[in-house]
Amino acid sequence: MRNWKKALSVAAAAALAVSALAPVSVYAEEEATFKIGGIGPTTGANAVYGSAVMNSAQIAVDEINEAGGVNGYMLEFNPQDDESDAEKSVNAYNTLKDWGMQMLLGTVTSAPCIAVEAEALNDNMFLLTPSATAVESISGDNAFRVCFADPAQGTASAKYIGENGLAEKVAVIYDSSDVYSSGIYNAFQTEAENQPFEIVAAEAFTADSKTDFSVQLQKAKDSGADLVFMPFYYNEAALVLKQASDMGFEPTWFGVDGMDGILSVEGFDTSLAEGLILLTPFSATAEDELTQNFVSKYQEQYGEVPNQFGADAYDGVYILKAALEQAEATPDMEVSDLCEALKASMQEITFTGITGKDITWGADGEPVKDPIVVQIVDGAYQLMD
Repeated sequence: MRNWKKALSVAAAAALAVSALAPVSVYAEEEATFKIGGIGPTTGANAVYGSAVMNSAQIAVDEINEAGGVNGYMLEFNPQDDESDAEKSVNAYNTLKDWGMQMLLGTVTSAPCIAVEAEALNDNMFLLTPSATAVESISGDNAFRVCFADPAQGTASAKYIGENGLAEKVAVIYDSSDVYSSGIYNAFQTEAENQPFEIVAAEAFTADSKTDFSVQLQKAKDSGADLVFMPFYYNEAALVLKQASDMGFEPTWFGVDGMDGILSVEGFDTSLAEGLILLTPFSATAEDELTQNFVSKYQEQYGEVPNQFGADAYDGVYILKAALEQAEATPDMEVSDLCEALKASMQEITFTGITGKDITWGADGEPVKDPIVVQIVDGAYQLMD
């Protein structure tokens, strides 16, 4: 009997020792967090977009946590680099799943987002892309976006040019190998038929021929175009503006959100962008308190003015906060259950942030908001009426 009691005493002591080392369920619940994954290019040609997204998302996460979190829980943000490559983006998604991701802020660019969205849909993982504009980027019912879709940008650009009498003859230069660029062009072309200007030239380039634009520019010049619409990214646009200047071609230049970043291209003479107009959901020079708070924090932490992609991501985190609160969500929910709750709450919230006022979403995941048009004046963005 004494041996049995002694054995029981030893076993009880051992159990107490183990329990002292192991986390208890109450502690785990107190330390539970909402885990948000982020995917985008922080290296490579499109790093200016991905870095802005990751930096801005972290600012928002820090602000929210400092204010008490969401539904009493803190947020964790885990950014992953995909170099704007679809295969690497899927690998990043799987890395984040292994980490315990519960929702995704991403991806940043369209082609990787299309690939990742297919994986997220299969997992019923909630996805909110800050900046992937291709229609297919949010093809599943689990996916929503902060930015405008490609067709919306193309349509809005054509309307703005026509309604404000910016041109009578318009030339378009676009990347036919890129879903972003070609999607915007197609919508622009359709809406142009309703506007008082004529598309006099439409010249394409591809990913294999995006350094020499002399042929496209010469055709635009010969057509008599007084405005050139450029629905592509800022790196190529910088080359276009330099080559146009060399040949003495000086039309009005008009771009879309991918143009944001042109003033930061290394070695680019920013005076060549003077007068360039672009459609964007964000202006760092806006005087409202929300914008100025974000811009000042970004400049303080990263030493530069944030671009539109960063603004989309900053709002994106706050949109997730609003949706989580509306759903009364908790971190212990299964990924699929959380996705279902967020899908419903996204269609119930109305959000005002730095990229738009009174933004709403439908079941298609598209935001309903008004664009902003800015012009580069004296090397800085200036809001246009």
